[in-house]
Amino acid sequence: MKKFLTLLLGITMIFSFSLLAGCGSGSGEKTEEAKTEADPAAECAALIDAIYVQEYTDDTYAQCEAAKAAWDALTDEQKQKVEGEEASPDYFGLDTGDASKDDPLNQDEIGENELLVVSFGTSFNDSRAADIGGIEKALQEAYPDWSVRRAFTAQIIINHIYARDGEKIDNVDQALQRAVDNGVKNLVVQPTHLMHGAEYDEFNASLENFKDKFESVKVAEPLLGSVGEDATVINADKEATAKAVVAEAVAASDYDSLEAAAADGTAFVLMGHGTSHEANVTYDQMQEQMKQLGYENVFIGTVEGKPEDTAFPAVKKALEDAGYTKVILRPLMVVAGDHANNDMAGDEEGSWYYGFVNGGEFEVEGADAPVDTGAGLGAENVSCQIEGLGRIADIQQIYIAHTAEAMAQ
Repeated sequence: MKKFLTLLLGITMIFSFSLLAGCGSGSGEKTEEAKTEADPAAECAALIDAIYVQEYTDDTYAQCEAAKAAWDALTDEQKQKVEGEEASPDYFGLDTGDASKDDPLNQDEIGENELLVVSFGTSFNDSRAADIGGIEKALQEAYPDWSVRRAFTAQIIINHIYARDGEKIDNVDQALQRAVDNGVKNLVVQPTHLMHGAEYDEFNASLENFKDKFESVKVAEPLLGSVGEDATVINADKEATAKAVVAEAVAASDYDSLEAAAADGTAFVLMGHGTSHEANVTYDQMQEQMKQLGYENVFIGTVEGKPEDTAFPAVKKALEDAGYTKVILRPLMVVAGDHANNDMAGDEEGSWYYGFVNGGEFEVEGADAPVDTGAGLGAENVSCQIEGLGRIADIQQIYIAHTAEAMAQ
């Protein structure tokens, strides 16, 4: 009955949208748009845009189901016409792997001790299972007496996964309420975020509303630990992360060592997300860490170009000035999701792969005009490794150590 009512609500929402689209002016006369036949692709796009939001409401799940029902009702030709502010044919149509391989970790019967793993999240199914799931499984193995559960901070991603695949993942408030309802006494939160940035601050703000519901609440450090005052301040976490990701990058390449790659004119570019938060100094600290380790052919970049010296044009110029003529791109992100697959490795203009291959003008956020990056390196000299940090065993060990430190507080 509940499933029937939910589907009925979804159909009602679609029908209601059609009626709204057909309403006339205040005088009661129909507009020219209302005289045309309703566009199912446009209606589907509007329903997708409606769930591309960060706010969760009591209607969210029904809205997700309505969007999927609208998509399933389209012909293949109509699906290719789904375009909205955020909607596109890829929202439901892109194959990102098998969602059934991922465990949402939203089970009840938690017990008194819970280890809540908080991640930004990704709608890329294979990457979610390998990267986020890799960290969660490692933590469960390390702490068998604790129940590991999951929460995502990005409601947009939670909605996407549920609408497309029917997999329910808790947001932070839902996960915390689940812990309360299950009688959890001791809560340890392990964020998988890289740094003390905006997402880290937001989930801590949510946690404040629940702290008095538990006997003890402890929050572990993100991957790269404390931020530090300036670009020269590094720590053991940044060193361990730098060593782990570079070792993995070299192992996944055709080179026996980082030195052999450098001798062949090859640079590794590790692309992070970037942030306007004051924690963006972390990226410069990671570049300093690479320098101190002697990794001269490793460069740190960011999708958003924040800080400015991590923007694509600056990174391309830096490695070319150093004499490198080949590039291997790899994400400096916990999960290889949308940014890794599209902003880094996409073959369309605007991606870092395209920029290195073809050169030319590149759009930089905040710049008045596109920046000319000069000549390209050619497709034969640029490659991508689409693997997140979360699947690297040595990275998982850093999270395990951070959890141990929190438990020992």
